[in-house]
Amino acid sequence: MSVARPGQSSSRETDRHRWWALVVIALAQLMVVLDATIVNIALPSAQHALHMSDGNRQWVITAYSLGFGGLLLLGGRIADLVGRKRTFLVGLAGFAAASAFGGAATSSGMLYGARALQGAFAAVLAPSALSLLTTTFTHPRERGKAFGIYGALAGSGSAIGFIVGGVLTEFLNWRWCLYVNVPIAVVAVLGALALLRDRPGRAGARLDLPGAALGCGGLVAVVYGVSEAQPRGWTDPLVLSLFALGAALLLTFVWWQSRAPVPLLPLHVLRDRVRAGCLLTMLLAVIGMFGLYLFMTYYLQEILGYSPLRTGLAFLPLTAAVITGSTQISARLLRHVAPRVLMVPGMLLAAGGLLLLTRLTVDSRYPSEVLPALVLMGLGMGLTFMPVFATATAGVAPQDSGVTSATVNTSQQVGGSIGTALLNTVATTSGAAYVTAHLRGRADRARVVPEGIVHGYTVALWWAAAVMLVAGLIAGLMVTGRAPKHGAPAEAPVSEPAA
Repeated sequence: MSVARPGQSSSRETDRHRWWALVVIALAQLMVVLDATIVNIALPSAQHALHMSDGNRQWVITAYSLGFGGLLLLGGRIADLVGRKRTFLVGLAGFAAASAFGGAATSSGMLYGARALQGAFAAVLAPSALSLLTTTFTHPRERGKAFGIYGALAGSGSAIGFIVGGVLTEFLNWRWCLYVNVPIAVVAVLGALALLRDRPGRAGARLDLPGAALGCGGLVAVVYGVSEAQPRGWTDPLVLSLFALGAALLLTFVWWQSRAPVPLLPLHVLRDRVRAGCLLTMLLAVIGMFGLYLFMTYYLQEILGYSPLRTGLAFLPLTAAVITGSTQISARLLRHVAPRVLMVPGMLLAAGGLLLLTRLTVDSRYPSEVLPALVLMGLGMGLTFMPVFATATAGVAPQDSGVTSATVNTSQQVGGSIGTALLNTVATTSGAAYVTAHLRGRADRARVVPEGIVHGYTVALWWAAAVMLVAGLIAGLMVTGRAPKHGAPAEAPVSEPAA
């Protein structure tokens, strides 16, 4: 009979402690990822309840992605300054409070503000969660397992969001798609207080507040200008002024990053051609994907008459295809082929899926005309996302690994916010023009208005497909590196102490 060595029992307790800590970290990350899609299903109901216009409804999505993407780099610096665990707790508490505020919204402006706050606290929560995961699991084999679980939860978050959003909207109401974050956050806070350990913050860390203000302000100006183009027109003085202001702020942001003592975004990270190509590919690819989520949600519910739950289930093949393309195709092939060999076909498949959807009519059927397009889109995005993340973060200095990862996520959120605003404006403008041109009398309204709405969606999807093709071109021309090397795997598992 073996005799337990001194400290063996405490070692096993520590091991269990770490894995329970992973549950807490993954739960917080799942909440952030889930919230990007759960509100999509509830958006038609929320629009009717709060009397939003078609032009302004996109702010429910855009406000979140702007706050998240615009402040993500700053959130990572805050975690360095005050400590990861403390930042994690603040992010959880703030996200829960913003969710409750949004669930209780009595006006569209109140909901937009709550979504922006959610995004801001998500920008604090996400980098601290990833940093805690990195520092909690230091053994190579344990770290691989932990990141696999973490990635699987993050990857399935969109599917869970679609289903949960459908269930809550159909059987309770759309407000519960926001309220649901409160109990999740409470459980995560209690778990974090009991289980998470962290070193104190770095006394020398500094915050680049001017950089955050310039970058986020520039993005808000551009997105606001795009949204105002729908009621005012692209050549309206206010719209042009917003574009000019946004461009000026973003150019000033780039200038300041080259001179700031501790920049949010060290420019040498972007000077690598392959990395810059990955970031541009990600930004453009997400434009089309966010547009697809928005339009297909409204098409399925408002045109085909699907319930919120049935709409959520209708998106599952898309999520399954993304996971398949990422884990079963890209992850297996990336060790043997150059990243662009996967990324370029991925963007072509995604563009093909969007082009299939441009044939939608008010009488289209899901199995024959929607489902094949969703599968193509999902496979294309799965083929692209995995090599983008792997290649963009390969070969960076240890001190730049955090900011590089945050930059990839920032490009994803920025692409989503700009794409949602741009494509929604294109759709509503084109739809209104179609109705004006074809409406001959009151009796035609019941037929022409739905046709105009679908026409607007198809025009926007043509634009989204074109953006995907540009993303494929950029990937082919700029991402010229070989398969990324993140370090050779161990030939055999690291041996553990004998019992």
